[in-house]
Amino acid sequence: MILYHGTTQEIRNPVIIRSEIGRDFGFAFYTTDIRPQAERWAVRKAKIQARREGHAVRPIVNVYEWNPETALSVKSFDGPSLDWLDMVVNCRSNPAFRHPYDIVIGKIANDSVGETVSFVVQGIMRREDAVERLRFEQINNQLAFCTEAALAELHFVSSYEVEV
Repeated sequence: MILYHGTTQEIRNPVIIRSEIGRDFGFAFYTTDIRPQAERWAVRKAKIQARREGHAVRPIVNVYEWNPETALSVKSFDGPSLDWLDMVVNCRSNPAFRHPYDIVIGKIANDSVGETVSFVVQGIMRREDAVERLRFEQINNQLAFCTEAALAELHFVSSYEVEV
């Protein structure tokens, strides 16, 4: 399976990103199997970094190979569900929360989805109502490599600059 990671540099040896709390599946190295999604991530990160640093930054997409036939512990969510919502709420609201999986595959809680998740965290919306609401959202996919053992199965293929 080909996976992509959008950023501003070539990453031959991925590491678990621990600096960004509030991620959907906790601390991990995040990828996607959707190339245009990775390209959007790369462009977005490049624009943010360019504003911060005051000079142009290149958007880069890293390409990896991964064999999904693995002996590691993989949690896969087919779509928004109570189980998926519980994982996202726990990971986003409690930096100390740790799930037992090496790899988590599921939908991304983007801005509109994130709003729904925040309603659940604040007690404004019932979990069941949130899942029903999310069934109508166009949600992209992500694969989170959460352990060193998982990263060992992710193999760098190439990288390329996104044309803006």
